Amino acid sequence: MAHHAQPKSTLGRIVNEIEETMIALLLAGMTIITFINVVLRYGYNTGLVWGLEAVTFLFAWLVLFGVSYAVKITAHLGVDAVINLFSPPVRKVLALIAATVCLAYAFLLLKGAWDYWANFANLPQTTGKWFPTGFEEMRRSSYRGWYETIDIPFPEWLRWIQPIMNEGEDYEKIPRFIPYSILPFGMALLLFRFAQATMRLIRGEATSLIVSHEAEDEVEAVKHMNEGA
Repeated sequence: MAHHAQPKSTLGRIVNEIEETMIALLLAGMTIITFINVVLRYGYNTGLVWGLEAVTFLFAWLVLFGVSYAVKITAHLGVDAVINLFSPPVRKVLALIAATVCLAYAFLLLKGAWDYWANFANLPQTTGKWFPTGFEEMRRSSYRGWYETIDIPFPEWLRWIQPIMNEGEDYEKIPRFIPYSILPFGMALLLFRFAQATMRLIRGEATSLIVSHEAEDEVEAVKHMNEGA
């Protein structure tokens, strides 16, 4: 069954609070916006023009937060039928190999996410095909901070970013670098969670990286309930 590994470090506790708080807020935001849109549509024949796009972005944020959080609570599914045929020492070696692959994969995702987001945030992309070797030289023609979303209106309290990101020009819609910022942030969280899981393997606190046996555990629980009935 998926379980919570209690964070031991201050950083771990901070990341844990960020993930759990953001997941709750995102779910609440999606629910509220969708509910308001349903009421407006069927009750007043109108609706929030920006509602669908906002919910889409919120759902994307929820997914990317959920990916790293699922690593933390070992909720990702995996197939370990072959691995279980080996002795515990061999299984640990195979788990560490899998962890190394996951770390490399998460690092590549982080690089790609940064390079994609930087294009909209007036920041330099990284050099190097696979792993970053530095940062590209920025030119004025490379700035893309003026790209906006389709429907989500720009809030007045964010006008202070216009001189920084859009050369003082007014935004009509939210610039894309704001909702897209979850890409590098989410991938950084994923890399952090894989690093934590790897350390648990090294210290012997876990025998598998992220494999969950939730379905088997639920079946076993139902079996015991039926036997006790």
